[in-house]
Amino acid sequence: MNVLASLVVLGVLIIFHEAGHFFAATSQGIRVNGFSIGFGPALIKHQYQGVTYAIRALPLGGYVSFPDNETQSEIAKDDPDLLQNRPIPQRILVISAGVIANLLLAWFVLVGQAAFVGLPNQPEPGVLIVSVQTNEAAAVSGITSGDRILSVDAIPLGQGQEAVQNLVDAIKAAPQTPLKLERIRAKQKTTLTITPTEKKGVGRIGAQLQANISSSMHPPKNFMEVFDHADSQFLDLLNSTINGYKGLVTEFRSTAKQISGPVKIVEIGAQLTGQGSSGLTLFAALISINLAVLNSLPLPLLDGGQLMLVLIEGIRGKPLPERIQMAFMQSGLLLILGISIILIIRDTSQLTIVQELLGH
Repeated sequence: MNVLASLVVLGVLIIFHEAGHFFAATSQGIRVNGFSIGFGPALIKHQYQGVTYAIRALPLGGYVSFPDNETQSEIAKDDPDLLQNRPIPQRILVISAGVIANLLLAWFVLVGQAAFVGLPNQPEPGVLIVSVQTNEAAAVSGITSGDRILSVDAIPLGQGQEAVQNLVDAIKAAPQTPLKLERIRAKQKTTLTITPTEKKGVGRIGAQLQANISSSMHPPKNFMEVFDHADSQFLDLLNSTINGYKGLVTEFRSTAKQISGPVKIVEIGAQLTGQGSSGLTLFAALISINLAVLNSLPLPLLDGGQLMLVLIEGIRGKPLPERIQMAFMQSGLLLILGISIILIIRDTSQLTIVQELLGH
């Protein structure tokens, strides 16, 4: 059931992202001819008012298609309602709308949680493990997403961001030194030993940490309290996501291990969903923000890559030659599909249930 919930959340986030592009275009009278969830051959499709809606075989994202990209389109190339013939500000809005939609959705999810479910009481003691990196100290010791760490060497961590900082400080100060952690998983307390690895004289375990979510809630006093709480959560998640992607540039070899494919994302979602409505809200907001930041990167096929081409056109006064744009986009398709397939194979082989079936 938790896996199904995380799959539903992923599907909704992708649909919401593509709907941002779709409505930004149609609201300006720009021609759209396709709205697809997934890539590859269509499993289900339906045409309505000149737009083909489809669910496709490879669930690795989605896209909105425009007649501009069709080589045999019956629409004249100088049609003013084609995206390519619209002013650059209108095209920038269409390209950016998916990212804006995901950021807004994450914020509204957090506002809705605070307004209708309530605000969490004081964080419960300890630190929540959001995700772990493969083959790093946390994974090797048996820590998984959803675990809660209460103490280090029998010293309680406390609660909230102070607990997170206490755990980080203890790990950093103990490279290659065994630490005893008290853990809660499925209401069962256990003690495990973890040995942080060393990097530049500092200990690390390869895990993303979060203040422990409180399972009890209290109603907000007013809407200002709702917005303050949602804004704080939103900015924390956005900053941590951006810093994570920055690490791909500054510390590529270690940060690249944190990249998760769709299989791992669903597994993390299922584990966080097991924490209740707060865990599901955290997962939805975190993945929505991740989709926004990822799509902002200036890479082929992503919104950031298309935005970069439009900005270059604005600076040059004319678009780049079509062959250069085509090569840019085709290279991106091969890159993204290749990486996605590798991540799916890697993450599937590391699922707990698969390892148990294989006897590992």
